[in-house]
Amino acid sequence: MASQPPVPYRFHPRLVEAALALNENRLEVAERILKPHLKEDPFDAAAIRMLAELAARIGRIRDAENLLRRAVELRPSWTAAKANLAMLLGRMGRPAEAMELLDEIFVEEPEDIGHWNLKAATLARLGDFDESIRIYEEVIARSPNQPGVWLSYGHMLKTIAKLDAGIAAYRKAISIRPTLGEAWWSLANLKTVKFDQADVEAMQAALEAPGLTQSDRYHLAFALGKALHDGGRTDEAFASYATANALRLKEHPYRPGTLTNLVDRCIATFTRENLADRPGGCAAPDPIFVVSLPRAGSTLLEQILSSHSLVEGTSELQDIPALARKFGKYPEAVLDLDPDVRRELGDEYLKRTSVQRRSDRPYFVDKLPNNWMYVPFIQLILPNAKIIDARRHPLGCCFSNFRQHFARGQEFAYDLHSLGRYYSDYVRLMAHVDSVLPGRVHRVIYERMVDDTETEVRRLLDYCGLKFEPACLEFYKTERAVRTPSSEQVRRPIYREATEEWHPYETCLGPLKAALGPVLDAYPDAPAS
Repeated sequence: MASQPPVPYRFHPRLVEAALALNENRLEVAERILKPHLKEDPFDAAAIRMLAELAARIGRIRDAENLLRRAVELRPSWTAAKANLAMLLGRMGRPAEAMELLDEIFVEEPEDIGHWNLKAATLARLGDFDESIRIYEEVIARSPNQPGVWLSYGHMLKTIAKLDAGIAAYRKAISIRPTLGEAWWSLANLKTVKFDQADVEAMQAALEAPGLTQSDRYHLAFALGKALHDGGRTDEAFASYATANALRLKEHPYRPGTLTNLVDRCIATFTRENLADRPGGCAAPDPIFVVSLPRAGSTLLEQILSSHSLVEGTSELQDIPALARKFGKYPEAVLDLDPDVRRELGDEYLKRTSVQRRSDRPYFVDKLPNNWMYVPFIQLILPNAKIIDARRHPLGCCFSNFRQHFARGQEFAYDLHSLGRYYSDYVRLMAHVDSVLPGRVHRVIYERMVDDTETEVRRLLDYCGLKFEPACLEFYKTERAVRTPSSEQVRRPIYREATEEWHPYETCLGPLKAALGPVLDAYPDAPAS
C-alpha cells in the first residue's frame, strides 16, 4: 500500500481511552480499541505507536519494531516514535542501529534530557561506559531532581564496580521519590546491601501510598522480600515474593507448553544423523558460549574466563536467537540451510558481536543463558566455538529465579510450577545434545565449583584449550564491567551461602518439586530416558 501524507497531528478522542488502558495495563482493552481504529485509519501514526508499545509489552518484539518503523515512516520528524524505536533496538541487542537513530533525534531536539538519558544507556550497551557516565553526570548537573536519571546513573556506576557511588545514586533517587520501586529493587539486586528496619518500614509505607503504579508495586514487593529474607523472616519474605511474582505473571502470562513443544521439535529435528550430514559453518574459534538458566552461576564462569589473558567478557548477547530465527520457524528451518549460508551466519554473528569487543584478546564470552535452546544451531554455524553449560541444584536455581525480578524476557520465572517445567525442559534438551553431540558441551556443576574451585577451574580452562593462569582463581580482583544481576557477587570470592538459601523455604516449594519430577532426584545427572 502506498504511503499517504499524514494529516496534521490530532489525537483522536478514541485513543485517549486506549492510552488510559495501556497506562493501567489493561492490554486487552487497548487492543480492542486500537485494531479497529487502525482499520478505519491505517495512517494514524499515534495509534500505530501505541500498538507497538502493546506488542512490546507482550513480547512481540519484532512486531513492535515493524510498527514503530511504520510510525516513523508516516511521521519522519516525530522524535518520540524514533526514541521509542531506538530504545527497542537497544534492548534487542542492536545498539549500533539505535545510535544511528539517536544521531537523527539530536539534530531535531538536541536539548531534550530524555534523549540524553537514552544516549547514555545506548553507549553503555555498546560498551562505552566512560562516555555514558560522562553524559549521565552532565544531565544530572543540568537537572538534579530527576529520579529516573539518578536511577540510570546508579545502574551504570554499579556496572563499572563503583558500588558506593551507585548505592548513593539509588538512595538519591529514593529521596526524590520514595515510592520509586525500581530504585529500591536496584539496591536489593546488588545482593550485598543489607536493609535495616527503617528501610523495611519505608518500603511498607511506599506500598500503602495512594496511586502507586503496578511497576512500583512489584518492584517494592521484590525488594521487601529481600529485606525480610535478610532478617530471617522466612514466611513474610515468601509472601512478599509470591505477591511480586503474581503481579508480574498477570502482566506477562507464560505458557510452559510452548517451550515443551519447542524442545520436542528440537529433539526430533537435531538427530545425530541430521547433524552429522551437515558439516561446515564458520571455522572461527573465537566465541565461548555459557548457557544455563539464569541464577545458575553463568556470570561467575564468565568472570573466571574473563580473568584469563586470552579471553574477553562481553555480556548477554541477543544475536544467536535473532540469527536462529532469521530464515523462518526454528528449529526446522535451519536444517534447510546450505553450508555457505551457515558459514555466512557464523560470520554475521562475529560481525554483530564485534561492537561489544574492546580488546584484541582472541576469545570472547557470550553468556546469554537462553542460548541453551540454540546449542545445535551454534554447532551448525560455529562448529569450533566452545559451549559451557552452567548447572545449579534445581531447587536452589529455581527459587533464586523466583526471588529475582527480571526486567524482561524471563516470564517463566514468575511461577513455581512454570520454573520446574522450564528447568526440566532445559535438562531434557541438554541431555539430548549430550547424546547426539557427545563431548561437545562442557558442564560445570555450581556446587562442585564451590566445593573445589581450583579443580573445576582447571577443567574449564582445559576444555577451552587455555593454559591455567592464577588470575582465574582470583577472578574477584578482575576489573571489568558486569551488566547482570550477579555483578557484585562475582566481585568477591566464592561463598557457600547461595547453595543453601532455599533450605528454609523448602516447605513452600511443593509446586516446584512436583513440576521437576525425576529431574530433582537425578541431579546433577539427567534422568534416565
